[in-house]
Amino acid sequence: MTEPLCYEPGIYTFDACYLRPGLAAIYLIVERGRVVVVDTASNACLPRALDALRSLGLTPASVDYVFLTHVHLDHAGGAGAMMQAFPEARLVAHPRGAPHMADPTRLFAAVQAVYGEAQARRRYGTLLPVPAERILAAADGHILDLGGRILVCLDTPGHARHHLSLLDTRGGGLFAGEAFGISLRELDVTGRPSILPAIAPTQFDPVAMRASVERILSMRPSALYLAHFGQIRDVSRLGGDLLRLLDAQVALAERERDSGPDRAARLLAGLWTLVETETTRQDWRLTTEALHALLDEYLALNAQALDGWLAQTPPRSSAR
Repeated sequence: MTEPLCYEPGIYTFDACYLRPGLAAIYLIVERGRVVVVDTASNACLPRALDALRSLGLTPASVDYVFLTHVHLDHAGGAGAMMQAFPEARLVAHPRGAPHMADPTRLFAAVQAVYGEAQARRRYGTLLPVPAERILAAADGHILDLGGRILVCLDTPGHARHHLSLLDTRGGGLFAGEAFGISLRELDVTGRPSILPAIAPTQFDPVAMRASVERILSMRPSALYLAHFGQIRDVSRLGGDLLRLLDAQVALAERERDSGPDRAARLLAGLWTLVETETTRQDWRLTTEALHALLDEYLALNAQALDGWLAQTPPRSSAR
């Protein structure tokens, strides 16, 4: 039985166990017996969602909404399966992401381009389309009423152009997906979390990402609920760290802009140098081997994203 963790009244999470424990969170917002499921991970995570509902005395018919922070498949790959399982639910997605839930063909092709077909199939299986009439394309400011609990959709691009966050006006918490980076529990030091930018291989926009982080900070949320992974507080400190690291990664990319065919490798090496500096700053306790096991894929994707961003943007001096 999957036992969800209760963070606040009506706010629960359970580990999707996507690829490894502690990587992807799925959240349940519960009010008067009605439920919003925030993110879905992959098809394989559906049994854990059903278990979590049962443990709370709820049924699949209790789910009013499946809310996707964005349609990257580690957070939306199981949406079709969950919508089949939850007969009363509507799928809530950004207007840019919603069409890909009705027809996930191009979405899966993009994932294949990153991981290759075999690995994409192993991770996500067959993506199930969601009937268009069950999809709600939610623009900035759209309100979801969950049994009288008001939840506000926020357009928070940067990690992706199709990224939404969800503000819980009752508790003051905000479900930020990857708009506010990632916070891996393995890096906590005596309960003190750290933060890292979440830079995706496609659609990275540092200006939009900074604006989204600053918007979230301006709302002074009581807590953030991150897709990777769990509840974080001390939002102001972490926001400062996140913006500093975002600027450092962009500066690294600009320095390597003209590095030629070695640019991707130099970007990855530079990102590891930034991690080494941050390890000292944050007093991370992991061994070098453990740090690589934790961050190898994350940094490889960040390097790919920075390389792609450079290919699509002029130098800063030209841009001005």
